[in-house]
Formats: sequence, C-alpha cells, structure tokens
Amino acid sequence: MKQKTLTGENQFTDPKECVGNHNLSISGTFEGTITLQRSFDGGVTWKDTDNFTTPIETYFFEPGTVKVLYRVGTKTGDYTSGSAEVIIA
Repeated sequence: MKQKTLTGENQFTDPKECVGNHNLSISGTFEGTITLQRSFDGGVTWKDTDNFTTPIETYFFEPGTVKVLYRVGTKTGDYTSGSAEVIIA
C-alpha cells in the first residue's frame, strides 16, 4: 500500500508495482485535480491514466505481467487548496 496526504502541487505517493486489481482511494476536502499515473520504465517517464476532482473509492486493473509502476498525486499547477488523502492498495 502507498499512501500520502496531498497539500500542495507536485506531490505524489511513492511508486507501487502493480499487476492485476488495485484499489484507489481519494478522500478529504480539496480543490484541484488528482492524477493517477503509470510508468513502464521504472519511474523515469510517467504517463497520466486518469484524473479526479472529487473524492472517490474505485479500482483499476493492470493486465500486464511486466513491472509497471503506479503513483497518484497532484501535478504542478493542479492544486488549489485543502488536503487529499490518497491510497493505492
């Protein structure tokens, strides 16, 4: 499980290796956009997979069998105010 409280821009969870089903939890009172990203090259390059502007409890599926890293957070320019608790499990 990777967890972080986001209170500013350019803040992300530590990367989590994912294969199969994984939970994503975003809670708190915040204004801004939270982005789920993945990397196929060990965290050198990150690609956006989804964006969220409200709290949500959801899951995602990574079908691959190779090392794929995920992280969730706020990119530069996407944070306005408040705090969000984000979890990838």
